[in-house]
Amino acid sequence: MKVRLQILSACVLVAAAVPAAWSNGGGAVEMPRMSQEQTPEDRAKSLFNDGVKAVKKGDKYQESALQLTDARKKDHAVHEAQEYYEGALKRFEKAAELNPQMPEAWNYVGYTNRHLGHYDTALTAYERALTLRPGYPDALEYRGEAFLGLNRIADAKQAYLDLFAGNRQLAEKLLVAMRGWLDTQRASASADATAVSDMDKWIQERSAIAAQTAALTRDGAAASWK
Repeated sequence: MKVRLQILSACVLVAAAVPAAWSNGGGAVEMPRMSQEQTPEDRAKSLFNDGVKAVKKGDKYQESALQLTDARKKDHAVHEAQEYYEGALKRFEKAAELNPQMPEAWNYVGYTNRHLGHYDTALTAYERALTLRPGYPDALEYRGEAFLGLNRIADAKQAYLDLFAGNRQLAEKLLVAMRGWLDTQRASASADATAVSDMDKWIQERSAIAAQTAALTRDGAAASWK
């Protein structure tokens, strides 16, 4: 009898130890919520990160396409690059929709549109990014490349000058893109010979100035001390 009473007492104690918060009062047990739903900002960041991963893959295929000589392989690389850029664009657009105040998302909306040949749409996105973050270096450089795609050379030159004043590394990247534009124009039968000659001269002048003033920058000075 004593054994039965002890067992019964133990059962009562175990039942009493169950947290009252687990019962909704109607007999059913409601398990506690272990996680909270993501905020729109968190979802935007997640989409943005996924988009960047896709962009990196697209960039690799595009770089490969520039080096390939076999027409079939080249076309395949270009197609793959476009697929990744299109997928990334959807993610960046959704990220910008969820968090319209995210300049990085708008910057990459511009980046992917530019690689898909939508230069005007890209410029609109870059302007949004620069409104949210004035002087945003990456957006300035990407916008400069979009200007080149539209043959807006005066605007591309100004983009270079703006970058040169604050970010020599990205200014050099844009100058490389300008050299690429020049090579493309030289290979085109419909290119304006005067415009090509003027651009060639301008690029040479800016390259010389960049070389002459390299030692005035912190990186250049550090290199000269070694």
